Parts: sequence; structure tokens; C-alpha cells
Amino acid sequence: MGVEHFVDGPVAGKRQAKRARVLLAAKLQTANGEIDCRLRDLSRKGALVECQTVPSIGTELMFTRGSTSIPARVAWTGSDRVGLEFAYMIDEQEVLVQLKRTSSDQNQPRFRRPRLFGEDMSAQEKKLARLWGASVGIAVPGE
Repeated sequence: MGVEHFVDGPVAGKRQAKRARVLLAAKLQTANGEIDCRLRDLSRKGALVECQTVPSIGTELMFTRGSTSIPARVAWTGSDRVGLEFAYMIDEQEVLVQLKRTSSDQNQPRFRRPRLFGEDMSAQEKKLARLWGASVGIAVPGE
């Protein structure tokens, strides 16, 4: 999923910070233990996370994403969502480290949805497509 940047409008209250909408795994370390969560929204000042166990408002905790840990406080809760206020402003790009394909990854296979009878399909791939079509009850066109 890509990262969307936007500025909250008047309906968002006092928020003025640019926010990034994401869907990334993160953790909350509380005095009662670690909570797995999903980071949904991030700014320099705070974050929105979803988790099954919701800490109470005012709870001091450590927000962790990858190798970055930030002290935070629970500002609000609702259902399975938690609004975090960071203890200090952060560089959100440190948290939003994107995975890039490096030269060592070039030998790894890329997984993608197969095309049916595309120009770059081999005879073997076309044969497999026809067999698959027959197994699920659809007619795959010939060459």
C-alpha cells in the first residue's frame, strides 16, 4: 500500500500536521505487556493505531515500528482504535521506511498475477493456463 499525504481540514479540530495514511505492523509496549497493532495514520506529533487490546486514555507507553521506538501517551480511544500523542515530534520518514528492491533481490522471483495468453507467456505457461481453465470450468482461448 502506498502512503497518502494530506492535511486535515476544519472537521479534524485543532490538527494542523500533515498525516500519512498507512497500513503497517507496529507494537505498543505498556506496563502490562506488549500489544500488537496496525499503524493506520502517522504524523510528526502522533499516530492512529488499531489493536484488539485498547489501553486506557492517559496510559504512557512506547510505540515501536521496526527499529524505531517513540515514547507516547494515549490521547483518545474508540472501539479498536487508539490515538497516540508522541512525547516529541518525530521524522515520520524514519517510521515509514519503505522496502526497496536491492541488487541482491534481483535473483529472487517476483510474484505477480499471471496473464492469460500475454505476448510474453511461454508455451509451457500457455499450456498450464489451459489446464487450469479446464480444472475450474472455464474455456481459456487458444493462441
